[in-house]
Amino acid sequence: MANYREITSIEDWSAVLEASATKQQIVFKHSTTCPVSANALNELDAYLGSHVDADADFVLVKVIESRPVSNRIAEDLNVKHESPQIIAVRNKEKHWTASHWAITNEHITAVLD
Repeated sequence: MANYREITSIEDWSAVLEASATKQQIVFKHSTTCPVSANALNELDAYLGSHVDADADFVLVKVIESRPVSNRIAEDLNVKHESPQIIAVRNKEKHWTASHWAITNEHITAVLD
């Protein structure tokens, strides 16, 4: 069972951005057609499987199905859009980001723990 929720609207994203003022938000931008993204999602699942009490909220954005949301995230956080991509958001700003093969359980653990 995934420990994240999917966001599909600009309103959902706005709520996540607001919530980052009080609790770190981890955004995973996922392409449902990309094998590299599938691997990165497996790495995130592995991290979440061993960190059920992680001090952050985790959200998933499907970049093809929710393109306007994905674009708004890139714009609001001033980050280049990539997929797969993981972004840690604190105080309504990007704290950390990684993409493609850099998204590993070990890398996520090193940054978030």
